[in-house]
Amino acid sequence: MYKILTLNNISVKGLQRLPRENYEVASEVSHPDAVLLRSFKMHDMDIPESVAAIGRAGAGVNNIPVEKMTNLGVPVFNAPGANANAVKELVLAGLLMASRNIGGAMKFADGLDGTDAEISTAVESGKKNFVGSELPSKTLGVIGLGAIGLRVANAALSLGMKVVGYDPLISVQSAWQLSSGVQKAVSIDHLFSQCDAISVHVPLLDATRGLASAERIAMMPKGGILVNLARGGICDDEAVLAALDSGHLHSYVIDFPTGELLKHSKVISFPHLGASTAEAEENCAVMVADSVREFLEDGTVRNSVNFPEAVMPRNGGSRITIANANVPNMVGQISTILAESQLNIADLLNKSRGDIAYTIIDLDDDISDATLDSIRAIEGVLALRHLPRKG
Repeated sequence: MYKILTLNNISVKGLQRLPRENYEVASEVSHPDAVLLRSFKMHDMDIPESVAAIGRAGAGVNNIPVEKMTNLGVPVFNAPGANANAVKELVLAGLLMASRNIGGAMKFADGLDGTDAEISTAVESGKKNFVGSELPSKTLGVIGLGAIGLRVANAALSLGMKVVGYDPLISVQSAWQLSSGVQKAVSIDHLFSQCDAISVHVPLLDATRGLASAERIAMMPKGGILVNLARGGICDDEAVLAALDSGHLHSYVIDFPTGELLKHSKVISFPHLGASTAEAEENCAVMVADSVREFLEDGTVRNSVNFPEAVMPRNGGSRITIANANVPNMVGQISTILAESQLNIADLLNKSRGDIAYTIIDLDDDISDATLDSIRAIEGVLALRHLPRKG
């Protein structure tokens, strides 16, 4: 019986992927094998030593101590792309609201009072203050062409916009899905200099903090629109506010409002709504539950932010999985111990990612506790799991 600790409410559709005959799922459980969460901040949490996996029902993992978990040999899973359509729709909504001045127009209309005739007169008199522009006349720059960015780029093309993208680390999968109509920017500066509107879709890292800086915003054509539904901090708020005040920027669409941003009339603020749809929550929960279950039952690694992808079909025998420092001769040492224990390796998969390596080994026979302890004692081994024979 596997024990799963939930730190947030997880969609029922996701939890249903964990059959009750094999899983105990609760918000309070002792010695959990895995943790499922959404926005709970784990950095100050005393994480039980029994935890073998962490699953985030969403994309960002800033609320999880990923480096600490990596050093303990614990994979952290997320749900890349599961909320992509929801975020894409909100980006498009933000672009439309900004280009057509919808926010200000709605506030104006909400403040009208009087008879129908008086309201009609006020509408006709006031609407000139909210004249907007149409998207097909604009060029959209998309920074980051992952699951969300590529959908934004493709959708903007279908709306008639010219689209320029920038992502030096674009995956093969994303490249196949990206429309051939998306033009390539040679650099971020190049993108800023030719785009009327820019939408950022990158994680918040040291390298991306303040990516939309005063210098880059100044490169944009006057009257530009900046959209940030990725993470607060990617855009330099002080630089954005100064550009809004000077009129260089027309609007700033943000999903992570602050006190200063909320005060500005040209800022369109959402209360972190990017992935807040019933469909996205269900998709995220299902994806991460499946990933955690595959790992617990078979040692399979998919959609991990800190472990290499590792998928090897089971041959019916017992299986061991080893997370270790990515240093020479680890597989050799493990194989030697197995050979000395008269154990035959039926199949083996070894993958690495940065400083960590992960090995799956299927054995013809069961392995003793003494042999497992010998492998654990190898310098550099971070975690070892023994998965008994299936069937």
